[in-house]
Amino acid sequence: MARQAQTKKPKAAVVKRRVAKSSTPPVKPAKAGAEPGAESAARPFAIVAIGASAGGLEALELFLGHVPTGSGMAFVVVQHLDPKRKGMMPELLQRATVMPVVQARNRMKVKPDCVYVIPPNRDISILHDTLYLLEPVAPRGLHLPIDFFFRALADDRKENAVCVILSGMGSDGTLGLRAIKEIGGLVAVQDPASAKFNSMPQSAIDTGLVDMVATAEELPLRIIDTLRRASPRMRGLAVAETETVAQKSAFDKICIQLRSRTGNDFSLYKKSTIYRRVERRMALHQIDRIAHYALYLRENPQEVDLLFKELLIGVTSFFRDPSAWDAMRTKALPELLAACPAGATLRAWVPGCSTGEEAYTLAITFREAQEQLSSRHSLQIFATDLDPDAIARARRAIYPANIVADVSVERLKRYFVEDGNDYRVGKDIREMVVFAPQNAIMDPPFTNLDVITCRNLLIYLGPELQKKLLPLFHYSLKPGGILMLGSSESIGNFTDLFAPIESMARVFQRSSVPSRTLDLEFPTRHLPGKADALMTADLQPATPTLQSLADQVLLQSFSPAAALVTGAGDVLYTSGRTGRYLEPAAGKANWNIHAMAKEGLRQELTLALPKAVRSGERVQCRNLRIGSNGDTQTVDLTVQPIAEPAALRGMAMIVFVDVDAPPVAEAVAGKRTPRRGARVVELEQALSQARQEIQTLRDEMQTSHEEIKSSNEEMQSTNEELQSANEELTTSKEEMQSLNEELQTVNIELQSKVDELSSASNDMKNLLNSTDMATIFLDSALRVRRFTTQATRLFKLLPGDVGRPLSDIARDLVYPGLSHDAEEVLRTLVFVDREIATGDQRWFQVKIMPYRTIDNVIDGVVITFNDISAAKRLEAELRAIGGKEKAAP
Repeated sequence: MARQAQTKKPKAAVVKRRVAKSSTPPVKPAKAGAEPGAESAARPFAIVAIGASAGGLEALELFLGHVPTGSGMAFVVVQHLDPKRKGMMPELLQRATVMPVVQARNRMKVKPDCVYVIPPNRDISILHDTLYLLEPVAPRGLHLPIDFFFRALADDRKENAVCVILSGMGSDGTLGLRAIKEIGGLVAVQDPASAKFNSMPQSAIDTGLVDMVATAEELPLRIIDTLRRASPRMRGLAVAETETVAQKSAFDKICIQLRSRTGNDFSLYKKSTIYRRVERRMALHQIDRIAHYALYLRENPQEVDLLFKELLIGVTSFFRDPSAWDAMRTKALPELLAACPAGATLRAWVPGCSTGEEAYTLAITFREAQEQLSSRHSLQIFATDLDPDAIARARRAIYPANIVADVSVERLKRYFVEDGNDYRVGKDIREMVVFAPQNAIMDPPFTNLDVITCRNLLIYLGPELQKKLLPLFHYSLKPGGILMLGSSESIGNFTDLFAPIESMARVFQRSSVPSRTLDLEFPTRHLPGKADALMTADLQPATPTLQSLADQVLLQSFSPAAALVTGAGDVLYTSGRTGRYLEPAAGKANWNIHAMAKEGLRQELTLALPKAVRSGERVQCRNLRIGSNGDTQTVDLTVQPIAEPAALRGMAMIVFVDVDAPPVAEAVAGKRTPRRGARVVELEQALSQARQEIQTLRDEMQTSHEEIKSSNEEMQSTNEELQSANEELTTSKEEMQSLNEELQTVNIELQSKVDELSSASNDMKNLLNSTDMATIFLDSALRVRRFTTQATRLFKLLPGDVGRPLSDIARDLVYPGLSHDAEEVLRTLVFVDREIATGDQRWFQVKIMPYRTIDNVIDGVVITFNDISAAKRLEAELRAIGGKEKAAP
């Protein structure tokens, strides 16, 4: 009875929702005379893929129940279903929505304002808006239908793909949403606090790629609003890359703010990519014009950080494009290893490594190639990325269980270790990779490399940056080194720098001698913050005073030449005539003091500037000789670190003072000629300078050694603590596994008992109903425990009367001693059998018997009421006939 009451309640709620929906106007009314769906067919409509698992039915009902009519979107529900049971999901979901809900069939065309549900024991894919059903690859293994469909939807619908992750256990959908995000789709997740099982929503949120988090009933309207906010003008701009003057100005302002806050210049990235990411942020904030968004960035600096994270979205996976990695394993790497000396250590660089999957894939591929050749080479991989959060995740080397979709079972066993519900990269592979934050475009590259894998980075860069990076890769690689690009990338016109090893796999080999001179542009980093503030400050000249004019004369005529530089040597400001000591370097403009210093100053500055900045003390170098206008000039160099004011803290002032050359006679003794004495003095000065440099290097090395030693001790201590914690966690894990097994056993037993009780309850109910006899079960306090339907003809019983004393229930029986007889049965355990009449002249045989449990314990009474009205009427008739016969003569 209680279960029936609970099942009726949701239906009422569904009815209310339907009434509410029927009164809600459509989101986009169809034009008069237009056929249904004609407007949607005219333009691409969004397909919403909904992934759910445990606890997903309620979330799906809430989600679909709040989708307005005429939304113009199609919905594909992908849920973990029991492969052995018939799917009832369409019938259940149909109660929550007025949209037609059907089970997906093979080659079914997707239409807007319809819901399609995955059938049991099938994977579902999509191609050209047509659904395809596939047999699961591993029916007994980890089944990931949500990831599978998300990836297929991303490939098929591009920016018109939307994925929603609702309640569920595990992490299915986490890898698939990365593909949706990469192509400019929308990612929405149910708030974990509102989900019955929050594992799947939380795993999605942890990726940092989610666009919106809300309850299941709030998500539909937010998705619709976000999609409609995406301006058609912006969509066309992202494709055609044609922009108005106002849009270009706003775009440049956005790039300036990004560079000012993060130090990274996105102005030369592919504009279609930048516009698409900006458009998504504009839609989320309900901003229609890019100029307004540029103003919004200025007023909300935290939005600059969020946009920066949006631009850093890097979608990667283990063994992406398997055929390319097969070419590396079977051809490129064996040739490279064969050309290297035995036991040599090879160096590799993975720029744009994202969360590390590609770097670890290279390590595994190298290990497999090494085993094929039985070589003893080793590989050191430097993996870099612009996103520090991605680098942190890569260093942890922990990945969700759904990587089984990309990594074979053999590789999982050999190169990974199970860590709870996740997989951890094995120690042997992890130690081959060093992760570091780096901007490949603005930071110096790694050199003397044997391998560079730069996959799916060039596609985000404009042609100018691509032409800059490829020669830089050639410079970084050793002769014969390997360059591996993504499937959508190429070397362009640099065919003289790289020769294809496997063209289809985008694997190339560095040419030894280029046919033309390389025009290398080494990266230079833009320094954000106070340097920009100092250089771009609005310096409006005030009305000159006598003091300011006098100070100006002193600075121009009597003060020494000087330069204000950062700790890295970038020139911010010069005073006086510095042309005698500094000159621009040939090639691209480079305002670094080390590149501009003339011969004779450069080496001293290399040592003096870091020493002054590090120690905070002034460093002087005397009697330095530099060439000036064909002559030799002696100069004293002073490097003064700046601590005050705060705006200049961390910078240094470099001062140049001309001095007279030291007399030769003071440094020469005996009979040496002036010419020979000058040479001796020069050599002695060089020797003294070399000794000072050696001493400085020794001091620095000693300091570094002590720091490394201290860090090593700390690392050892931390390692011991981690080992101890790991042992404790291992023990706890074993205990939890044992407890889990016990709980599973108990659960199976309880389920068996529940099934038996359910069967017994059904048997008893059918038995009592088949007897057509009113029966009431009372406990030891004569309160109602259970009753049959027939008992309601004699007693005014309702389902809510269970637990009430029977004496409180109104009845038709004229039986005032019922309670007394029941008490006597409880006391004496002797049956009571009486014939009792009702107020309407019906007669019942009432039997009161003790209620015995299976343990032979008396726990109440059982009262049965057998209708004997017919027998009583027959008895009365017989008596009447007998009386007539006696009265007859």
